[in-house]
Amino acid sequence: MTPPDLSTPAAAAFGTWTSPITPQVIVADTVSLDQVAIDGDDIYWIEGRAREQGRCVLVRYRDGQAADVTAAPWNVRSRVHEYGGGAFLVDHGTLTWTNFIDQRLYHLSAATTASATRNDGAAPKSVAPVAPAATIAPVALTIDAQRRHADAVMDRRHQRIVAVCEDHSDPRCEAQSSIVAVALNGSGEQTLVAGSDFHAAPRLNADGSRLAWLSWNHPDMPWDGCTLWQAEIGVDGTPGAPTAVAGNRQESICQPSWSPSGELYFVSDRSGWWNLYRLRHGSIEALQPMAAEFGRAHWNFGVSTYGFEADGNIICSYVSNGTWNLARLDARSLVLTPIALPFRSISDLEVGNGFAVFIGGAPDTPNSIVRLDLSTLAWTVLQRAVQLDIDPGYLSIPEALEFPTSGQRTAHAFFYAPRNRDFCGLAGQRPPLLVISHGGPTSSASATLNLAIQFWTSRGFAVLDVNYGGSTGYGRQYRERLNGQWGVVDVDDAIAAARHVVQRGDADEQKLAIRGSSAGGYTTLAALTFHDYFKAGASYYGVSDLEALARECHKFESRYLDHLVGAYPQEMALYRSRSPIHHVARLNVPLILFQGLDDKVVPPNQSQAMFDSLNQKGLPVAYITFAGEQHGFRRAENIQHALQAELYFYGRVFGFAAAAPQGGIQIMNLPEN
Repeated sequence: MTPPDLSTPAAAAFGTWTSPITPQVIVADTVSLDQVAIDGDDIYWIEGRAREQGRCVLVRYRDGQAADVTAAPWNVRSRVHEYGGGAFLVDHGTLTWTNFIDQRLYHLSAATTASATRNDGAAPKSVAPVAPAATIAPVALTIDAQRRHADAVMDRRHQRIVAVCEDHSDPRCEAQSSIVAVALNGSGEQTLVAGSDFHAAPRLNADGSRLAWLSWNHPDMPWDGCTLWQAEIGVDGTPGAPTAVAGNRQESICQPSWSPSGELYFVSDRSGWWNLYRLRHGSIEALQPMAAEFGRAHWNFGVSTYGFEADGNIICSYVSNGTWNLARLDARSLVLTPIALPFRSISDLEVGNGFAVFIGGAPDTPNSIVRLDLSTLAWTVLQRAVQLDIDPGYLSIPEALEFPTSGQRTAHAFFYAPRNRDFCGLAGQRPPLLVISHGGPTSSASATLNLAIQFWTSRGFAVLDVNYGGSTGYGRQYRERLNGQWGVVDVDDAIAAARHVVQRGDADEQKLAIRGSSAGGYTTLAALTFHDYFKAGASYYGVSDLEALARECHKFESRYLDHLVGAYPQEMALYRSRSPIHHVARLNVPLILFQGLDDKVVPPNQSQAMFDSLNQKGLPVAYITFAGEQHGFRRAENIQHALQAELYFYGRVFGFAAAAPQGGIQIMNLPEN
């Protein structure tokens, strides 16, 4: 389709509009940004690059220039808990990181860091032990990722790093979690803390004399309840008897951190909201009680929502009604002073000497590495996730919605209307609506510019990104709506959100689709199976069989369903009643499924079983698999193909000629395919 005269938008069927936001542009000009770190005046972060097969690259910003620190094939990414995070550590120019391929820790001293940047042959030194210390069970370190590390901190006092370790060496039992010390000279590894099912966030005070950490046990997830501990570290590096500071099975703790004066700070939801606290003179003190969240769900390691200035004051971020804010908290008066910024999402906040760095985004601004001068409050973008400058005429700005849902409650969503400066819809028509159910399910949708959403809106789709009950950012009570109700509350909220938009006249009720990945894929499949409201759907590595998930899931989430559904196998009947695979007879609309064949979180058999059953039933169904992909697609060609295939699929089932090639997709049981 040839674009019309720009001065007069052409009338064309929704879904058929051409757009400069193509799948090729999305992967070629976009990176993911993660894990910010500060070392003196240097700033580091990780870039996930689809154009490099999803490789995670460590980048350093120095003297006004950004440069790669880790050349190919180094891939800075941890697999602890499968979701990783906290994959590198920088301290006085010395770098330590987890390499994805073998999950070993690698080390570059300050003297050789520049060589790695130049890629002149200087090989990083592996500091993960070849022969473990005699105090722990002997484990042969291999490329099979038997021992994985994450969330490391430097212990200069003992010339070692302290990190979370996940040991997969014994196939007879689930992976074992501990906090370990790894000597920088490669001489061995020492277990410091063990005994709980999970450990996280080891943090040393300034002189290395005290260690704080988090732990929790099955069946809880860290956002259900965990415990904050501290212990003295002896001259020999061994921790003394631990003391519980805060937390229990009904209190979630996030991000312990030591202030410059040696006080222990943390985030707790004991009030019903993740607020800031500190341990002072043996008592816990609330710093700023408010109906806002200063923490995030611990899906990944290395989460940071606050940091300290040299004088002990706190630069902190918090979310209220779906919008993130930045502020300075006076450590003495406890007065919170907002810092006015244009960003509506803020993550990975780190504080240096006179400046802060974070990942910030807004509806018209992609996620960006932002440096904030703490004296002038002037900010500078160092790197953007999206390199392409997009004409605002192609961007849809989200509207925050609060809508009525089941149980006489309200829920939240972001609504995106179709937007393309070159086109308008045909008279009397309403756009198709694409409802997004986010993953997690203990996660949240953001209003930050996302080209994967603008891909749809610039082609004439309306999009509804739902923060259903169970999402984070709205307090513990909202988060716990999903307890025992997964597949019920989330589905009800997705339907209620779509119905709200339809009743406003903003979408065509006959062209409603729902899509989601992982847990969002389960919400999608449950909505299509147990209700008749949506007309089509797309499941990305979604859960179709809750029983299979409970039996086969990796350790971190292996008991997650105890809270979301019920204890297994005691509640087997409930698991079966909520599993779409057992009720395929009730699913009567077209479905497309996408799956990475190396997925360890939601194994491929979940999607395969759904496809086989629907194909046998004679329902229009497509199944696209990607070899080498895990839980989430990282390779450029696969991301492109998935977007093209999903658009083509909707065009076929909703009866419009989508401006996208078929791309090799085969839709079974669809006439004239």
